[in-house]
Amino acid sequence: MSWFDCHRQFLPLEHPFRNKKIAFCKNKVEKGTPPHIMSDDELWQQVQHFSKATDGPEALASLKKKKLGWFKQSVLWELQYWKTLLLRHNLDVMHIEKNFFDQLIHTVMDVKKHTSDTVASRNDIAKYCKRPQLHVTEDARGKDTLPKAPFSLDKAQKKVLCEWVRNLKFPDGYASNLSRCVDLQSCKLHGLKSHDCHVFMERLLPVALKELLPVHVWKAITEISLFFRDLCCSTIKLSDMEILEHNIAKILCKLEKIFPPAFFNSMEHLPVHLPYEARLCGPVQYRWMYPFERFLNHLKRKIGNKARVEGSICNAYLMEEIGYFCSNYFQQGVDTKTRDLGRNVHEDVESTLDDSVPELFRVDHGHASTGGVCRYLDEKELQRAHLYVLGNSGILEPYERGFEDHIVQMQPTIRKEDVWIKHEAEFLEWFRLKVIQEKPNDEILFALVMGPSKRVRTWSQFYVNGYKFQTYGHGKHKSTMNYGVSISNEDGGDYFGFLEDIIELEFTGALRTYKTVLFKCNWMDSTRGMNIDQYKLVEVNHTKKYPKYDPFVLSYQENQVYYAPYPSLKRDKAQWWDVFKTKARSVVDAPVDEDFLQETSADIPTLCAPDDIPDYEGDEEGFGDSDTENEVLPDAPPDESSFESTDSEDEDEDDGFWDDDTDDDLSADGEDDSTEI
Repeated sequence: MSWFDCHRQFLPLEHPFRNKKIAFCKNKVEKGTPPHIMSDDELWQQVQHFSKATDGPEALASLKKKKLGWFKQSVLWELQYWKTLLLRHNLDVMHIEKNFFDQLIHTVMDVKKHTSDTVASRNDIAKYCKRPQLHVTEDARGKDTLPKAPFSLDKAQKKVLCEWVRNLKFPDGYASNLSRCVDLQSCKLHGLKSHDCHVFMERLLPVALKELLPVHVWKAITEISLFFRDLCCSTIKLSDMEILEHNIAKILCKLEKIFPPAFFNSMEHLPVHLPYEARLCGPVQYRWMYPFERFLNHLKRKIGNKARVEGSICNAYLMEEIGYFCSNYFQQGVDTKTRDLGRNVHEDVESTLDDSVPELFRVDHGHASTGGVCRYLDEKELQRAHLYVLGNSGILEPYERGFEDHIVQMQPTIRKEDVWIKHEAEFLEWFRLKVIQEKPNDEILFALVMGPSKRVRTWSQFYVNGYKFQTYGHGKHKSTMNYGVSISNEDGGDYFGFLEDIIELEFTGALRTYKTVLFKCNWMDSTRGMNIDQYKLVEVNHTKKYPKYDPFVLSYQENQVYYAPYPSLKRDKAQWWDVFKTKARSVVDAPVDEDFLQETSADIPTLCAPDDIPDYEGDEEGFGDSDTENEVLPDAPPDESSFESTDSEDEDEDDGFWDDDTDDDLSADGEDDSTEI
């Protein structure tokens, strides 16, 4: 059964797709409206006279023959509150996303026995659609051949894509090792867990196919990818879900113009209903199957006696609960599982300094796993690090204004931009002389004037903000990428780069020593080497470096990113990498107002115009539309529900609730809860 051409009814009445007669089912325009969402009383009136399971098989069989949409009255209607529920059956986003991705990637990569592009589906196209370029042809030996479809990859492209997936690197705890799912021999992906599909669908898919598919096909696939990403945000707004509810029908219609009818089984239809459920029930993180699958996997690992599975699980679970209970009475210094703060997270250390001390000396800078090594800064590093600390101390604003007035007095015609150039060259000496002249009773000012010690402690690995950072030299040969960094300026712009070194600066005062941790980074040029497209996808040119020497940032100001090149047979994109922002696993979005939103909150991109997705009818590239928009149809449209294909139902819906996928058996790299991803 196919749900092909069932989504135009969800479009606005004036949408041009409704009048297309060759892009969807041939000789059919859509004048209908979406199905009515029944109220509590309307639904009860429908089912109250239906047979129950206790009425016997004959009553149920007679009801089934009537084909009313229900086979029986559920026993759940006996619950008093069931009638008043707004949502009685929740759709599982995890399995819908997984099955949608499996169908999509198998069709694009033309995986045998899994693709929806088969001889039977091409015959469906000839019967129900007007796409002569995709009709089955016969070769010289009389064997059926399938002309290459614009949505499928050839063997060289599939090999490039598989090599790209094999070489991908993610930050620690973000995703599993996808290289285990690559079969370079047959050029296909296999064994993807639900969380692997989640990461690939929402993050990697637009980058993976951008240089391999035609632009109109890539746009449609990118829009369904971003739909799932916006839907799975841990912070959502009602207005965003309303936008998604309008967009999903347009996105599915664009996919219908490209893919064969056999592609659209029930899993490709269900996304239509997901934004409505999100409006009623909130973020999907509280409703999808990931926590249940993980807990089932946790229980399965407790099996010690396979002859007595249930008893083995119960016994091990009771022992675990007893251990948890007893651990609450251990002394505070004892490390127990219940006191574990999670991956890459450490306990905050309360500062002994008062509030008069600048924040950069008071806040928790994170922690290192080793004692580190000592080295000496050169003059250029020392001056730049000293300037950065002064600029971020938060207590030197009067001195900065005084220096600006001093420069303007000396050169009345100077431009504001030149003042800041002189600031970098002359402020340190001017500030030192000013403090010595005024002699304020402030230990911190004297410590800042004297500058940091040349001798610093450095590390190659550091934990801060819930992230695990590694320097480029330490992590470039590892299977994870923990050296991608980003920082935002006051104007909202982003800078991306690599982490080169982690240093601890020491400022010595009369009574104590003040310490802060700086990250030394190699920044890319965000003006000449960064592009942001209409889908808010960010790419950077890693060969263009930031022209100014300004490598230092405070450790707690950094965010982690990772980079991925474009898989392509051409070399024009070799210098460009796509940027993926991440969110620490320990961070929980709990906004108290609309201004407090994490980067994972939905920022709905603009969809491409309907005309950007050309029809197959016309020239060989599928452009043009020769139908007359308002012509009266001579024949009744075919019944879409009768579309059948022997190979079109190869969906692994049985992957479901009891699959051994559990998504928790990830590699040592762990996993991400989303949504980045």
